[in-house]
Amino acid sequence: MKEDSVFNITDAVADLWNKLGGWLDALILKLPNIILAILVLIVFYLLAKYIVKLIRRLLEHKNVARSIINISTSVVKVIVIAIGFFVALGVLDLNKVLTSVLAGAGVVGLAIGLALQGTLHNTFSGVILSFRPELEVGDWIESNGFAGEVIEVNLRNVVIKQSDNNLVVIPNVKIVENPFKNFSNTQRSRVSLACGVGYESDLESVEKIAKSTIAELFSQENLEEVELAFTEFGDSSINFTIRFWTDVSKQRDVLFAKHKAIVALKKAFDENDINIPFPIRTLDFGKNKFRSETISFKQNS
Repeated sequence: MKEDSVFNITDAVADLWNKLGGWLDALILKLPNIILAILVLIVFYLLAKYIVKLIRRLLEHKNVARSIINISTSVVKVIVIAIGFFVALGVLDLNKVLTSVLAGAGVVGLAIGLALQGTLHNTFSGVILSFRPELEVGDWIESNGFAGEVIEVNLRNVVIKQSDNNLVVIPNVKIVENPFKNFSNTQRSRVSLACGVGYESDLESVEKIAKSTIAELFSQENLEEVELAFTEFGDSSINFTIRFWTDVSKQRDVLFAKHKAIVALKKAFDENDINIPFPIRTLDFGKNKFRSETISFKQNS
C-alpha cells in the first residue's frame, strides 16, 4: 500500500512537472508573438493619442462646439484602441478567444442595455445635443423651469449656472424631449412691457410720447419698430402693451431693458402730466346704517 501511495504521488508530481514544462515551452515559443502583441497595443495607444490631438486641432480651427469636440475625440480614441486590441489577439493566434470575446461582448452588451435603459437614453440624448447647433456651451437657455448659462454638455446631463451662481444639472433626455428657449441664438429680441394710464389721459398723446421715448432709448434697426397697443379698460387705468427691439443674449438683458424702459416712461409721463394710476378701493358706508337695540331682561321676583 505504501509503495502504491509513493508511486501515485510521484506520478502526479511528474505529470504536473510535464504540464509546467509544456506551458513553459509554449510560452517560449509564443514569446515573440507576445512581445509583438504588446508592441501593437502600445503603437495603437500612441496612434489614438495622435489622432485625437489632430482631430481636436481641426475641430477647434473650425470653431466647432467644445461638447462636440470632447465626444468626437472620446469615440475615436475608444475605436482606435479597440482595433489595436483585436489586432493583438490576432497576432497571438487567439482567433477562438476573439470569437468568444465578441460573442460575450454581445451578450453582456444586451444585458447592460436592458439594465441601464435610462442611462443609455441619456447617453444617446447627450450625443444628439452635442451635435445640435441650437445648444452650445456658453449659451443662456431656459428649460424645465430653470434658466442659466450652459457650462457643460456631457453624455449624461447638461449643467447650467443660474444668475444666483447656483448650478443646475438637467438630464439630457429632459432637454431633448422638452422645449427649451435659447437667448443666445439670436442677437436681437423683442421685449414687451405692460403699463397703464388714467382714464382722463389723451390716449393719442400717450401713444406718441411712449413710442418716441422708447425709440430714443433703444435704436430700432432695418424694419424694426416700436409698437404700442391699448389692450383693456382696467379697474383704475387704461392698460397698454409696448414692444420694442434690443440686443439680447441672456435673460439679464431682458430684465435690464425693461428696467430702462420703465424709468424712461415714468419720467416722460411725469413731464407731460400723464398719470399712471394705482388701484384704489373706495369703501362707502353711507347706505349701510347700523342700528343698535337694547334688550332688557325682567327678573321675576
